[in-house]
Amino acid sequence: MKKSVVFMLLILLSFNGVIFAKEKLVISTWGYNGDKLKKYVYAPFEEKYDVEIVIESGNNAARLNKLKLRKGKGTDLIYLVESYTKDAIEAGLIAKIDRSNLPNVSQIYQLARAPFGNDYGPAYTVMRAGIIYDTAQISDPITSWNDLWRSNLAGKISIPNITTSAGPTIVLTAGRHVNVNAFNKPDLAFKSLRQMKNNVLKTYNRSSNLANMFAQGEISAGVALNFVFSRVKKAVPSAVWVDPVEGSYASLNTINVVKGSPNKELAEKFINHILSEKIQRDIALAGVDSPVNVNVKLSAKEAEGLTYGKDLIASFQDVDWGSVNSNKKVWIENWNEIFSN
Repeated sequence: MKKSVVFMLLILLSFNGVIFAKEKLVISTWGYNGDKLKKYVYAPFEEKYDVEIVIESGNNAARLNKLKLRKGKGTDLIYLVESYTKDAIEAGLIAKIDRSNLPNVSQIYQLARAPFGNDYGPAYTVMRAGIIYDTAQISDPITSWNDLWRSNLAGKISIPNITTSAGPTIVLTAGRHVNVNAFNKPDLAFKSLRQMKNNVLKTYNRSSNLANMFAQGEISAGVALNFVFSRVKKAVPSAVWVDPVEGSYASLNTINVVKGSPNKELAEKFINHILSEKIQRDIALAGVDSPVNVNVKLSAKEAEGLTYGKDLIASFQDVDWGSVNSNKKVWIENWNEIFSN
């Protein structure tokens, strides 16, 4: 009899745990700044909606591949850079969103509101690809993308690999260096890139690789997204950031609801949450992401290292990520032929 009572109590307790278990929201994102994101983004949302946020971390390629293999199952939201967002949409993995659940979209920059159309998610931050160089090692100022071909920079620069977020912009830059569109005349663009090769000590896959090369004095200049600069500056105080005269390249990070998510409305509330003025300001001040909410006001000191301000954002060069994806396979082959030797 006692055994039966104990057994029944265990069953009741197990049901009680199920009944009172918090709803979970599974988010696929990058692994960096986890502690700060927990403090400023995830925890406030968990408290407000009484949910538990579960993080799946990794780089763009690994996470998107995982999503494809699982056909989207098990993930509610995914953070991706533009080129991988386009890939995910074309693979049918992204849900169409209900914009009535995203009122904060009206507060963000126009370029971030619907980078892939109103059916899909917004960008929650904007970055830019520019040039970092060490003024203690390079006395002749770098001001233009064309300076990457200067003969006095032989063996002194590093560029992002073609498969990284900013990598394709190097091909576009090589085309513009010889006044051609890299999509229309890829042979000339890659010929131009080959002419730059003598200046490239290494290509890199991770921002930490670039920062380490600067810190160890291996390189004097590099192409990077702006979030890398603070790390380089800390190691090399004489380093400066350059927005080339032709304009920096915009790079947007998007957030989307995964198709088939059982928590679609909650996921949309999370997107609205991260676009709010408070969250955008908090993560900007924490040095995590540049704000896209136009109501966020930062001092010059607070904005250091961030992509901030309508004038700067208006100066960006656009990137046709659809065309980048269409040409990616051939571009990677051509790139590897140059830099693998």
